Amino acid sequence: LLKFNINYFSRLGAIKIMLADKGQELKVVLVSMEEWQQGDLKATCVFGQMPKFEDGDLVLFQSNAILRHLGRNHGAYGKDSREASLIDMMNDGVEDLRSKYIKLIYQEYDTGKQAYLKDLPNSLCKFETFMAKTNSGFLVGKELSFADYNLFDLLLNHLVLCPKSLDNFPKLNDLVKKMSARPKVRALLDSEAFKKIPINGNGKQ
Repeated sequence: LLKFNINYFSRLGAIKIMLADKGQELKVVLVSMEEWQQGDLKATCVFGQMPKFEDGDLVLFQSNAILRHLGRNHGAYGKDSREASLIDMMNDGVEDLRSKYIKLIYQEYDTGKQAYLKDLPNSLCKFETFMAKTNSGFLVGKELSFADYNLFDLLLNHLVLCPKSLDNFPKLNDLVKKMSARPKVRALLDSEAFKKIPINGNGKQ
């Protein structure tokens, strides 16, 4: 059992879900906006932003650097370099969608939600099509990768935003069901400690 520390504003689902599923312990320090604005913690962050992740004496910033680190160390980065490259590609696609989601949540929630949901299928269909080709239930290969955890977390967020968002995407729907049924993942998702932390730092979801 390894112990990790992380500082952040919000739920940080993908990292927490992945570590829980791997049976690892994560200590989360939820930072308030007031504390962040004081500047002391920000000054320790390489790029002036969180999350800040500690694995022993290794300190990492940038969410995807953390996910890749965990993927390498916990058997979630494919069986070979070919699969690793495809996992990187799919995770970049997840982040493209996450960037659109973050823009909606923090900048356009009140004015752009309907337009976002109208365009959402154009993003989701890319993952659906790719998963239909792999036909394993995962993005790449026959095993879970860090990109699957990242996509799963983002899909959960979208199901909160719009409960019917996956109705026309059976592969993505199956991924959510399969991941949600994993015992350690289910225990995390059902825990009060997880549910009480906001999905996003501004409280919008």
